[in-house]
Amino acid sequence: MTTDNMTPQKWAFHLTHILNAYASSHDRFPVDVKTLAKEFSQHKYPNDPITKVKGACLPRFDGGLVKAPKGRDEWGIIYNNSMKSKGRINFTLAHEFGHYLLHRQAYPNGIECGEQDIVRWDSAYAKIEHEANVFAANLLMPLDDYRKQIDPRVAIDLDIVGHCANRYEVSLMAAILRWIEYTESRAVLVVSRDGYILWARSSKAALRTGIYFKTSTSPPIPIPKDALASRFMNFENKRQGLKILPKVWFEESCNEMVVFSEMYDFTISLLQLEN
Repeated sequence: MTTDNMTPQKWAFHLTHILNAYASSHDRFPVDVKTLAKEFSQHKYPNDPITKVKGACLPRFDGGLVKAPKGRDEWGIIYNNSMKSKGRINFTLAHEFGHYLLHRQAYPNGIECGEQDIVRWDSAYAKIEHEANVFAANLLMPLDDYRKQIDPRVAIDLDIVGHCANRYEVSLMAAILRWIEYTESRAVLVVSRDGYILWARSSKAALRTGIYFKTSTSPPIPIPKDALASRFMNFENKRQGLKILPKVWFEESCNEMVVFSEMYDFTISLLQLEN
């Protein structure tokens, strides 16, 4: 059960409304999660606020929501200060803020989030981690603003999405996933490691035509040998995409763009099909 029976989307919309009202247009993005988390929690929950947000040495963890020692009704958000990506840190902060708003009552001793908790966006992975990711995405990348950056009807490349990742200070994968949510194009994001799909996300238009990968209840799905993600090459040269022939990924051809994430040791493929 979530705090105040608020959903992740409702919490993010509520905070977005506040930020829109008080932030000037030139500094609206990226969201200053550190300041927002402390100031909002102290106003909304003065007897149970977030008082500290800081980096720490967290091997194998991206972040956590930490309860203050006994006798103090306070919370802290910590993040792995060895992370080099500002986008990864910013999303982690928003993710932990989401845990505070949504889950602190059910987890009074706090929550620790490993690397996979914040990058696994498949809803079957872990309910509370999925909810924290949904909150973070909606808070950092409001759809009304995102649609102004990329029209839902146009095809994209990784450089266009990279502009949004910089604007909102999030990872490239988080920006792609947000685009997948609203695009009218048929598109699929595939996250793979060691030649097998970890998980995938299809746009609504793709789902309507049966374009998806069922990973939660199926045996491991191998990456096609003729896919761009299976080839050893400089992925940075393929940010604009490469046409993949029919019967490789799907029965029809598609455009595949690939980037390798050294932070998480996996490959991200963005597949776009004709509409």
